Amino acid sequence: MAKDGKADLIDPASLPYRPCVGVMLINRDGLVFVGNRVQSIDIGPLTWQMPQGGIDKGEEPQTAAFRELKEETGVDADKAEIIGEVADWLTYDLPPHLVGHALKGKYRGQKQRWFAMRFLGDDSDVDIAADAHQEFSEWAWVSIDELTDLIVPFKRGIYQRVVTEFTPLAKPRG
Repeated sequence: MAKDGKADLIDPASLPYRPCVGVMLINRDGLVFVGNRVQSIDIGPLTWQMPQGGIDKGEEPQTAAFRELKEETGVDADKAEIIGEVADWLTYDLPPHLVGHALKGKYRGQKQRWFAMRFLGDDSDVDIAADAHQEFSEWAWVSIDELTDLIVPFKRGIYQRVVTEFTPLAKPRG
């Protein structure tokens, strides 16, 4: 706290981006998995997102993607296969009121590597409560065209790019 009782402001430019992965899980009907985030910090009314999370030190992005998929959805690696990847790291910045609070206060936002995965299992293979640190309160399969409307505004740029790259992959399988 500053002497005037106001919280010290953190300059976002002084903080790094958190390295992360994101997963677009596509089922046999060409629909995409989204989960409604359990909120520890109020980020607004739009709290749906695809599975995503940090890359551990020394971990490869593909390995992190399968780990995050398991942690957030309960889907085992043998129930999904990578069918696409965004070649670039995509970044987003947190809104000013979340800097210093969200992401443990250590980051200005995230740099993410995104993977498209084909879901090879059944809905019974999804268990959002499988991990001790449950990320989602509920989940759904949605059309890829609906994704960006469900996402918090500060992540929409990334989601638009991911949707553009992965739309050809989000087709029903025979």
